[in-house]
Amino acid sequence: MIIVRSPLRISLGGGGTDLPSYYREHDGFLIAAAIDRYVYVTIYNIFNDDLVLKYSQFERVQSTDHIAHPIIREALKLTGVAPRALEINSMAEIPSGTGLGSSGSFTTALLKALHVHAKHLIHPAELAAEACEIEIDRLGDPIGKQDQYIAAYGGITCFRFRKNDQVEAWPLALSQETLYNLEDSLLMFFTGYSRAAASILKDQDSKTRSGDRDMMENLHYVKELGLRSREALEAGRLAEFGAIMHEHWVNKRKRSGGISSARIDEWYDLAIRNGATGGKLIGAGGGGFLLFHAEDRQRLRHAMTGAGLREVRFRFDFEGTKVLVS
Repeated sequence: MIIVRSPLRISLGGGGTDLPSYYREHDGFLIAAAIDRYVYVTIYNIFNDDLVLKYSQFERVQSTDHIAHPIIREALKLTGVAPRALEINSMAEIPSGTGLGSSGSFTTALLKALHVHAKHLIHPAELAAEACEIEIDRLGDPIGKQDQYIAAYGGITCFRFRKNDQVEAWPLALSQETLYNLEDSLLMFFTGYSRAAASILKDQDSKTRSGDRDMMENLHYVKELGLRSREALEAGRLAEFGAIMHEHWVNKRKRSGGISSARIDEWYDLAIRNGATGGKLIGAGGGGFLLFHAEDRQRLRHAMTGAGLREVRFRFDFEGTKVLVS
């Protein structure tokens, strides 16, 4: 049996500049952090020639072309693993559609498991690139690259997306004290809403490809905020980072009408009145998790849980996509 886990992620600055429609013209930059909430994939041999798939649905097929799940189908084709006498299972600690990059985490975990099954060694950069090839190039999803790359690498990592499709990755230079303080000062709450990011990202992608002036200025500003976040975090200025988060959220809401809602705005305003220095909705928007930086954590925690939101506590993950059993 092979068991692989891949971390989910939060974005700390620059999100949205990792879409090809933007970075192929202007280069993108962002900071992402892997967290200790995971997607798991298991693969093991069974005693017949079928391929059995268990995820949110059940499939039993005899060939790759008959697989309904598009990512599993394309991953088997890309790795060349024969779809015979195998069972593939997946599960996640947090449901999809909540803004934590679960699709990218699933794809990297699946690919890693298939490569282990085929006895192939693969570097995190190659793993992330293959996951992007499947989701962006083969399946045509209007998404960026941060989910696949932070899942593969783990840690709190800076990514630069070059015009030639090359991706540069390096760890954010945090002191141990700043790392612990940052981990303690970030609080995440589930809004109760799941959403499909595709429609929001498709709108951004379409406007970027057409050279929409407002969208381009918005994304240029987001990239600058990502660079400012890096500077503040590496200097240990966490209150300044919180203020940049707020600035980012105000700017992000201008991107699309579907990013926020009246209810989410109410919760955000409640948080700002109760100890949060800044925050944002993680992912493309529309639902999922609200992430806040807070100096008064207890006050914020009581206010948000009192409003009916569930806190999901986390720590950072520094291992990335990892084989647990092989």
